[in-house]
Amino acid sequence: MGVPQHTKNSSSGLSALVRRPEAGSLIGMIAVFVFFSIAAGEAFVSTAGFSSWLNVAAEIGIVALPIGLLMIAGELDLSVGATIPASSLVLAVVTGYYGLPEPVGIAAALSFGLTVGFVNGTLVNRTALPSLIVTIGTMFAVMGLTLGFSVLLTGNTSTSLVPSETLNLLLGQMIGGMFQITIVWWVVIALLFAFLLHFSPFGNWILALGGDKVSARNAGIPTDKLNTSLFMLSGLCSAFVGVSQAVIYQSAQVAGGQSFIFNSIMCVVIGGVLLTGGFGSIAGIFLGTITFAMVNQGIYFTNFDPNFGSVIIGALLLVAVLMNDTFRQLALAYGKKKA
Repeated sequence: MGVPQHTKNSSSGLSALVRRPEAGSLIGMIAVFVFFSIAAGEAFVSTAGFSSWLNVAAEIGIVALPIGLLMIAGELDLSVGATIPASSLVLAVVTGYYGLPEPVGIAAALSFGLTVGFVNGTLVNRTALPSLIVTIGTMFAVMGLTLGFSVLLTGNTSTSLVPSETLNLLLGQMIGGMFQITIVWWVVIALLFAFLLHFSPFGNWILALGGDKVSARNAGIPTDKLNTSLFMLSGLCSAFVGVSQAVIYQSAQVAGGQSFIFNSIMCVVIGGVLLTGGFGSIAGIFLGTITFAMVNQGIYFTNFDPNFGSVIIGALLLVAVLMNDTFRQLALAYGKKKA
């Protein structure tokens, strides 16, 4: 007897799902959730538990999304670690210290992030240096400028900010007293990025850029402009997180933001994006961010030593890289078979 048609269709559908870029991150997220649900018990799956890792995931996730696009395009941006606190200080100094209207402070902060991204993209295009080196340089430059101007203008390395009711409602509100409004912004931005990568022509350009930059340029894709645009998008999202942090904590400091560098990269890698570029999805990055946040916060709900959290995250990263390569090979094999 032959195999029933519905069985063949189910098998085919499952095979196609497994070969998707986000397949590994989905499996990983489910495994991590089950693990901490058992290890931590009801505390992890309570409202307080959900809010603890969703709040963390939202801030990291907004930064991880453009980092993911850059990595798919074969680039990297480490300057986000300096752009976030710098943007917070721009808003706090312009509005909190000098008393200018909030829209002016927000525009200045977001413009600062765009400028850093433009400088990164321009330097990468014109020098042909690896983006890793370029963005490390801009990171230290931004850190130095932020510290210098903060002390010069205010005489201090931190500045307070009292947001208006409207600004607090948009960026600092706690939904249900536990969930930051940033979660809503994260979901909205993720949907916009999903449209950009998966449903617009720019998505094919980004994937082509990460696959083979020379071939992409020969195909007529404006690789330099695309590169610069992606770096500016990274700077803009980093600045947005900086603005939201200034509103939530009602202050801004020179120190801070460094954890976003490697945390965002880990979220992207756990989400199925290849370090070599040319492969990945927004859904995968979104799920990878949730997975990272659950590990990052879940350890505190257990009886384990919190120091072991780094061990778990490191192991998770290694497993993710191995799984990403496996699923990519499956996807390539499936594509050849279909052809």
